Amino acid sequence: MSTIDCDVLIVGSGAAGISAALVAKRQGLDVLVVDKEPHLGGTTAISGGWLWVPGNRQGLSEGDTREEAETYIKALAGESYDAAAVSRFLDLVPEALEFFEDNTRVEFHYPEMAPDYQMDTPGARKSGRALTVKKADARMLKEHRLRVQPYLHTYTVFGYMPEIGPDIATFLKANRSPRAFGYVQRRLIKTWLERLLLRRALTRTNGNALMTRLIATAGDLNIPMWTRTRVTEVLKDDNGTVTGAVLSGARSTTVRARCGVVIAAGGFSGSEVLRSQHFGHDRRGDDHVTPTIGHQGDGFFLAKDHGGVIDSTPHQPAAWGPVTVWRNLRGQQRVFPHLRAFGLPGLIAVNRLGHRFANESYSYHDFGVEMLRDSAGERDTTAWIIADRKAMRRYGIGYAKPWPLPTWYYKKVGYLVEAGSVKELADRIGVPGDNLERTLAEFNADAAEGTDTRFHRGSNWFHHFKGDVEHEPNPNLAPIDTAPYYAVRIQMGDLGTYAGLSVNDRNEVRTATGESVPGLYAVGTAAVSVFGGGYPGYGANIGPAMVFGYQVGRDIAAHTAERSSTSRTA
Repeated sequence: MSTIDCDVLIVGSGAAGISAALVAKRQGLDVLVVDKEPHLGGTTAISGGWLWVPGNRQGLSEGDTREEAETYIKALAGESYDAAAVSRFLDLVPEALEFFEDNTRVEFHYPEMAPDYQMDTPGARKSGRALTVKKADARMLKEHRLRVQPYLHTYTVFGYMPEIGPDIATFLKANRSPRAFGYVQRRLIKTWLERLLLRRALTRTNGNALMTRLIATAGDLNIPMWTRTRVTEVLKDDNGTVTGAVLSGARSTTVRARCGVVIAAGGFSGSEVLRSQHFGHDRRGDDHVTPTIGHQGDGFFLAKDHGGVIDSTPHQPAAWGPVTVWRNLRGQQRVFPHLRAFGLPGLIAVNRLGHRFANESYSYHDFGVEMLRDSAGERDTTAWIIADRKAMRRYGIGYAKPWPLPTWYYKKVGYLVEAGSVKELADRIGVPGDNLERTLAEFNADAAEGTDTRFHRGSNWFHHFKGDVEHEPNPNLAPIDTAPYYAVRIQMGDLGTYAGLSVNDRNEVRTATGESVPGLYAVGTAAVSVFGGGYPGYGANIGPAMVFGYQVGRDIAAHTAERSSTSRTA
């Protein structure tokens, strides 16, 4: 087998990996990025593309303080709070953001409104901590234009991915506003023409825009990025320092990496073995479906041979996100993550008994926590989204699009259940009819008054942000009282793991005894989350991924020099 040399080997091409690669390259290092997937960009490329990064310039200008951010994170993390890791993260944010703004093609967008997910928690703010990126023109990728991971198809509107913010708000009004309809029509026609002529649309939004900009910068810097290439073994020298890796697949070779190896290959929610060990609801390995890309636990299995262990101290082992799973007419499995859908007026969630069990305007993560709690002891973690004709026509239900699109396809593939009465719907989905009728009666009485006496849905800025701000008197509430009635089954999924490889303050992998593995790093969801199992706001995975990726890229050469100096003086 041939051998090649570089300074840094990056395993994974999402936000964490490419960030580390860009910073290392700017330090003058020779960098190689490898990814086992056929495309670059990982899960970041199908995400919303937000970064939760307190201490950014917008937040500081609005009066956000370090103390408030620490108070908020500590409240969410509880006993899992790691003060040192949080402090390191907050210290790095301004410097990391400055690097990406000044040295890459990334252009951040600072939205006027992006509320923290738990607005009733001390230290929460309605803006200034979450930012996203401006849309990108894929032509900046040059020869890499078709190499970026495509969108999650089920999350697009006929191939176009609306930007989170005014863009998606306009799409939601397309069936009741001529101006919005014309706007959507122009976006879709442009998308279809570009796909017809160029195979992929040129306009990239959300997480795809972020990865387009990062990967374009990597291309500008001539960083090699190999896909369909798996790392099968991490190599060490006689002193126990990581020196490279063995690759297989499209590029089978041995890599000698002078400064070390950075694991940025995602988490382990795609591994039945690791899920059964760390996800309390999935001990059999068959009660969870992840929409993530490439998260099969590769990082752990590579580090395990060198003493690497999973840090399971976060009180929630993953960033939860309820999903619906079905098969299309070709028999292919499809997944839709419900990240916003049932915070809208006229939709609620009920359990197997036909009862509401949580505030549907919670974040997907916090709703997932309640869903897990409600299903504890049951064989499956499951619930149902319920809506009526009004909500279906106005908003749709997740993947099922609203009027004027017909519902026959969604019913035919088993995504959507329809019935002429509440009792009939209950029979069709297998919940007690009397309970479901009572639940709707109680909810409808509250919704008519614009208050949710049971769960206080629609009571803060974040709830409203998930709802329809033009709907009155409450952006999150509307009665469910007009036949036909609809239901969509949901089960548990995730956006990435929070439990991950144990790392020290330099992001070096640690063993069970707390010793570091010199030259082996882990960032992104491959490493344990800094937030201790809480989900603070938009971009809780991508923000730390880029910040700690920046740290590794900045410091890896200095760590190498430090090891060399120590060995010479020993």
